Amino acid sequence: MDKSKICVPLDVPPALRGSYRDNYSLLTHGTGRLMLMAGDQKVEHLNGDFYGPNIASDDAEPEHLFRTASQARIGAFATQLGLIARYGMDYPQIPYLVKLNSKTNLVGIEQQDPVSRKWQTMEQVTRFRVASGLKILGVGYTIYPGSSHEAEMLTEAARMIFDAHQQGLVTVIWAYPRGRAVAEERDAHLIAGVAGLVACLGADFVKVNPPKVTIGSPAEALKEAVLAAGRTGLICAGGKETNAEEFFTRLHQQIHISGASGNATGRNIHQRPLVDAVRFCNAISAITLDNASVNEAMNIYQGRSAKDQEG
Repeated sequence: MDKSKICVPLDVPPALRGSYRDNYSLLTHGTGRLMLMAGDQKVEHLNGDFYGPNIASDDAEPEHLFRTASQARIGAFATQLGLIARYGMDYPQIPYLVKLNSKTNLVGIEQQDPVSRKWQTMEQVTRFRVASGLKILGVGYTIYPGSSHEAEMLTEAARMIFDAHQQGLVTVIWAYPRGRAVAEERDAHLIAGVAGLVACLGADFVKVNPPKVTIGSPAEALKEAVLAAGRTGLICAGGKETNAEEFFTRLHQQIHISGASGNATGRNIHQRPLVDAVRFCNAISAITLDNASVNEAMNIYQGRSAKDQEG
């Protein structure tokens, strides 16, 4: 994608529109699609995603995330600022997206509707970005529409997006309808509504869970959300660790049937040993950025060269 064709929101000051285009182009590798490596689960799911049966021993320590992100082809590595501050000096080549709010899963919906408030201000992020010299391309934030606390989160998200755009940064909103008022958080029509809500907040990308449907395919159902999001690119969560070919097939359909603008994947990447995690990232990027087929992605994941494929 030619940088001049990148749609710059009007809340980006004229003097910083070049910086926004640069950040957007780096984040999407010039394609307009995003391969986001998600590493915010250290808070969201505590150690349940990083230690246990069927999880590689590599994943027990946080540096596995940084090792993977530094060796793989990704758009950005999304995690909390504190973790970036502890490891970023050894991994300055990684493109980062700072996740500004997070919560644990210890308090269930039956106890309280979900609420997640920001940990840092945009002023603090800017100071950190300048002082560290790291490639911080954007910021992210999670909202829970349907929660009794949604008004607080929507207000924080809207202000974060405006402030980030004022700095020429790209914004990603994680959007999960959740709370006692929500009967089915994976309902396709509800997910589309939430995608449209994030467009109204002004975000560049919205991350949603793929819908569950009883009739038709999830990829077809996801089209409604892609349309509702408009100029806000819709990306899908990777979900729990699953069979590689099934994952690549689902992602390929989300992009080429639904019209999604990429993915945000965490557990399916980092729960694998380093070599496999890097190859899995590269296979995802091939589908997302290069329009590779499922078969081509499997060859990348399995470490097969073009010569091997011919044989």
